[in-house]
Amino acid sequence: MNAPPSTYRPSTVHLKLGDGFGDVVRPARFPAHTLRVRHQPAAETVGLDHLDDAAWVDHFGRFEPLPGSLPEPLALRYHGHQFQHYNPDLGDGRGFLFAQLHEHGSGRILDLGTKGSGTTPWSRGGDGRLTLQGGVREVLAAELLEARGVPTCRIFSLIETGEHLHRHDEDSPTRSAVMVRLSHSHIRYGTFQRFSYLRDRERLEKLVDHVVEHYHPDLRDATDRPAALLRRVTDLACHTLGGWMAAGYVHGVLNTDNMNITGESFDYGPWRSAVDLDPTFTAAYFDHGGLYAYGRQPAAVRWNLTQLARALSLIGDDNTLQDAIADFNATYTRALTGAWLRRMGISTESELRDRAFVQRLVRVLTETRLPVDRFVYDWHGGGSATARALDGPLASLYKRQWFAPLRTALDARSPNPTAEQWVAAHPGPTSLHIDEVRKIWGHIAREDDWQPFYTKVAQIRTRRV
Repeated sequence: MNAPPSTYRPSTVHLKLGDGFGDVVRPARFPAHTLRVRHQPAAETVGLDHLDDAAWVDHFGRFEPLPGSLPEPLALRYHGHQFQHYNPDLGDGRGFLFAQLHEHGSGRILDLGTKGSGTTPWSRGGDGRLTLQGGVREVLAAELLEARGVPTCRIFSLIETGEHLHRHDEDSPTRSAVMVRLSHSHIRYGTFQRFSYLRDRERLEKLVDHVVEHYHPDLRDATDRPAALLRRVTDLACHTLGGWMAAGYVHGVLNTDNMNITGESFDYGPWRSAVDLDPTFTAAYFDHGGLYAYGRQPAAVRWNLTQLARALSLIGDDNTLQDAIADFNATYTRALTGAWLRRMGISTESELRDRAFVQRLVRVLTETRLPVDRFVYDWHGGGSATARALDGPLASLYKRQWFAPLRTALDARSPNPTAEQWVAAHPGPTSLHIDEVRKIWGHIAREDDWQPFYTKVAQIRTRRV
């Protein structure tokens, strides 16, 4: 590794948990390493922007340890509910915790975790690999959510690895990759569930103390740490959930092992960006009952928090823990209201007026199925956007009687300070629906043409959609 800058501050804080939380593993050896994505802005936040491409591949394709961080990768142990069915045989099956670093400026701990880095004790017969198509989709999802202000991991690195993989849901054989994501924490709800399932009070208490000490230190003096932590995790989950809903985003697999204690969304498998606010819109082809459909995401997140409360009840009072999530609906409503106002470029007024406005907006979009990204572009800035909206392709709809109450409400709202700048940066709405995702992948699969992918990522970052 080249001499690191002063902004590089490694950590090994996860090792303080001791044994029982993960397993030392060896990364896979790949026949090739072709660097496809390096997230340079993310690298700057942890002092790794100085790496040349060869050193980057050494660390994030061959997984040579970063100086001062974890000496060996750790496959983390956890359980979880998958589609609300408990699975005690989970864990990092094709990934591991590779390194921990302190973020420049904030000092908070960030994890570098992998996907597609080889088999582990938790692979359950799988090959531990990631398809290149899956990696491309993860990059696009994370970029879209970050641009829309939703807490998310960042895809730090994507390296094509030269293997041919067979998958039933892709044209096989398909190309392989190894991915590294940067996130605040990879400690999941399922990590707590595992120790509750094993009736391991000592490690569960140790885990709670570790999370409070290193991720939520303002809770150190709480008299009831499990309840205080659950209340904080609930707030964070609601904030992310509100962002998903305002973004028209469908995660697809909201299992308890896919939610973490710092609130970022991650693990972007069969995600979709909705064209309109259809409550029944489902992302995963295998979600036959629509358990994780767009409109059921709030119920899914609350259900997951309830499972976390049950896990913590091994060391905490069940009634107090239930009280910690009792305000879920109110907390989520506030988060949803704020997320919609930010996306619409509209200033806040009062909690009551803001909530009523967003409820009307969501009701009209849901009932009429107006294309949500077009609508956001047309009316970004509230009353200041009227002329633009009535000069656009949906003007005839906006002039109809059924739209009149919402138009009146929009006309009455003032733009926020960034609305004018946002409009200037957007020649039109920016979307990322499944047809475009497939088209971007088609260029890569057929012609090894990465330009449409890089262009889309640059567009998303520039426009902050």
